[in-house]
Amino acid sequence: MDDFVILDRDGVINVDLMTYVTKPEDFEPIKGSLEAIALLNKSGYKIAIATNQACIEKQIITENELKAVHDHMVNLLNEVGGKIEYIAYCPHAPESLCKCRKPETGLLKRIELELGIDLKGKYFIGDKESDILAGRNHGCTPLLIKTGGYGEKVFRSKNSPPDEHCFNNLLDAAEFIIGNKNGYS
Repeated sequence: MDDFVILDRDGVINVDLMTYVTKPEDFEPIKGSLEAIALLNKSGYKIAIATNQACIEKQIITENELKAVHDHMVNLLNEVGGKIEYIAYCPHAPESLCKCRKPETGLLKRIELELGIDLKGKYFIGDKESDILAGRNHGCTPLLIKTGGYGEKVFRSKNSPPDEHCFNNLLDAAEFIIGNKNGYS
């Protein structure tokens, strides 16, 4: 069975604009993040993304515009030998109280359903408390990335993973995962 790693998008793969990435040219990969995904792929891991995108319900962008951003990300990944299996996104604003917006686990359930996999025990990499909680609540092993402007605030907070599961960036987390592959569940 394939090993999966789940990633948040903004602040993990690309620079978090603290607003929304609304067009492909606004998508700026964090240094080393695309290479980290390619490295995970080359080591036998498949990647899925779970991302909150309230900008859709807020009518800042359409689902087609989000698809254009994701297509651009996929094209950039292809250039370095990386691949994404599936992108699950929550289009709802926080006040909608939906079941898919992280820290809820609906996105992880959707990934499981779409790909026919079980994510329990798999790594979930994020930079926000909502990522860590969604991963933990679903039975994943959360890893914290300190990039993105949020990770440093979450680091060593009440919901932070243990220090050995906190990393400066996605590349460091990828190297940790690959280095621990033998003990991976």
